[in-house]
Amino acid sequence: MTAINKNNLKNLLFTICILLLVNIIGSQFFHRFDLTQDKRYTLSQTSLNILKEVKEPLIVDVFLKGQFPSEFKKLQTETQQILEEYKAYNKNITFQFINPIENDEERDTIMQSFIERGLTPVNVTIEDKGKQTQEVVFPWAIATYNSRSVKVPLLKNIMGASTAEKVVSSVQHLEYAFANAFNTISKNKEKKVAIIKGNGELRDIFMADFIKQVRENYYIGTFTLDSVAKKPNESLAYLKKYDLAIIAKPTEKFSDEEKQVIDQFVINGGKTLWLIDQVNMEMDSLYNDSGASLAYPLDLNLNDILFKYGVRITPTLVKDIMATPIALATGEKGSATQYTQYPWFYSPLIYPYSKNPIVSNLDALKFEFVNGIDILKNGIKKTVLLQSSPYSKLVGTPVEVNLNMVTERPEQTEFKNTGNIPVAVLMEGKFHSVYENRVLPFPDNTYQSQGKINKMIVISDGDIVKNQLDKNFQPLELGYDKWTNKLYGNKEFMMNCVNYLLDDNGLINIRSKEVTLPLLDKEKVYNSYTKSQLITVGLPIVILAIFGLCFTYIRKRKYSK
Repeated sequence: MTAINKNNLKNLLFTICILLLVNIIGSQFFHRFDLTQDKRYTLSQTSLNILKEVKEPLIVDVFLKGQFPSEFKKLQTETQQILEEYKAYNKNITFQFINPIENDEERDTIMQSFIERGLTPVNVTIEDKGKQTQEVVFPWAIATYNSRSVKVPLLKNIMGASTAEKVVSSVQHLEYAFANAFNTISKNKEKKVAIIKGNGELRDIFMADFIKQVRENYYIGTFTLDSVAKKPNESLAYLKKYDLAIIAKPTEKFSDEEKQVIDQFVINGGKTLWLIDQVNMEMDSLYNDSGASLAYPLDLNLNDILFKYGVRITPTLVKDIMATPIALATGEKGSATQYTQYPWFYSPLIYPYSKNPIVSNLDALKFEFVNGIDILKNGIKKTVLLQSSPYSKLVGTPVEVNLNMVTERPEQTEFKNTGNIPVAVLMEGKFHSVYENRVLPFPDNTYQSQGKINKMIVISDGDIVKNQLDKNFQPLELGYDKWTNKLYGNKEFMMNCVNYLLDDNGLINIRSKEVTLPLLDKEKVYNSYTKSQLITVGLPIVILAIFGLCFTYIRKRKYSK
């Protein structure tokens, strides 16, 4: 064996040893490198903690398969890559992409079954060299674990946004969507939510969709304050077993004893979600012969307790040029009824601008006869989650509200320096009891004047959680307006509020993740279609041909000597 052969053999054996060593080290240590600028494929620690709890096979069926425009292909690719990232950290995660309507014979039946399950399809237009075709897409996934299933929305609804903008927003939402789904089906319920009753709050049928959604992650039950009058201490002890109390649009005055129960629930660490109207006014009261009704202040006897915590809900109405529409019947009597949409200035359309994860990447919300909130200084941290537009103002009450105002065309000068009115506020800190240095309405040996660090959310509109009913008096999806066929972000916002107040593992914080997607400009592509093809297809072929000729020429010249 020559010296050269011996040297080559040594190099080969050395290389093999290095490869074996690298493989042994690699089998002991796991790491994935994310080279994207926005770290879109780097899972948060919260997601990794959720994956650790998945001990059995978790199957994800993704219905994003078929002929799509480029935007949906991007969503498909990003969905596959985020699921691959989950699978890389836990081999129990498996997924598959399915086209549910691939079989034309069963297409209509399957579509109807999907719609009944709440998996609403999206009609998309596919354009190819000027030709347009319509396709149905189901931007949903279903995650299944130990006989429990949950649907995962892949495409976010954003009013007025293009498909490309929706896809960008949806990609930002993917990690949270799947992490939340995995957490829901793999983790047993622990937290308890109480729906407070006894003071004319919303009926359950008008909160049905919200209650149904909350029930997927938490235990939920009704707590009636009527028992406080006879057994205040027992009622307080029972309420303390809950983690969150939701007070949704009360219409009757609270007694001092009832307020003490709620106050001590807060002081002892109970989270609260206040949905309070300080003005008595409903849309239904306008549908009469005069088309008018009087809006007047509503005394709930809650001013002192909310004032002590750090806010004041004023007995005013927010009038906003940025308004949601209402549909009113028009046309001559005796003719077929026609409905025309008009902007309704007492129903603000509110876009979130805060960076808080509760409202980050959230669609516009619909409010109805919302009141203004004054923020007070008391040492409690306050974050304005939602506020009216710059072109809004407060209207004092009592005041007559008339449907004829749809014909108004207010000037922007009327709203100068009067807008940006807070309507939803998050408060965090150590709250002081409203009965601090005051006589207690009933004796309580466990009374505390100051509590541990806590948080609550105050929203000055009870209708934000109210769902409409269809013609069969069945609840519709929260945020859907059947009169204008528009879907607002109320449901997602309400669930974000609940999750933020009860979330101990930081799942809600994943929502603040921002992703930047480079999308093609369709107009530029169409205007330079041939040029784009030459650059993307022809140029690489030419480069390869030149490289091949040069390589062949050099090789022949080298070995012909």
